[in-house]
Amino acid sequence: QVQLVESGGGLVQAGGSLRLVCAASGRTFSTYTMSWFRQAPGKEREFVAALKGSGGSTSYSEAVKGRFTISRDNAKNMVYLQMSSLKPEDTAVYYCAAGYSANIIYSWGQGTQVTVSS
Repeated sequence: QVQLVESGGGLVQAGGSLRLVCAASGRTFSTYTMSWFRQAPGKEREFVAALKGSGGSTSYSEAVKGRFTISRDNAKNMVYLQMSSLKPEDTAVYYCAAGYSANIIYSWGQGTQVTVSS
């Protein structure tokens, strides 16, 4: 089973940028669809972005489309979430996930906090 560790979270002002990084273990990393989810205080976890193992097909939530970009480096077992034009409503714990798809998740990371100040 793949293990995931996120990093790159922090405090940023509105309009700023952050890049989240997810490091994965395991030799089958390239076969997984990798996703990012987030959970704000008092809210349910929600989908942010996903990228298939082949690196071709991406999907984004409407809330982040045009501002966030998901990418991966299969040689390094890494997946990234570049976040730009950040808004206070982007404040949440961000989780990396590996699975068959964004709806079928095998493993979750521990999460990294992103706080956007106004």
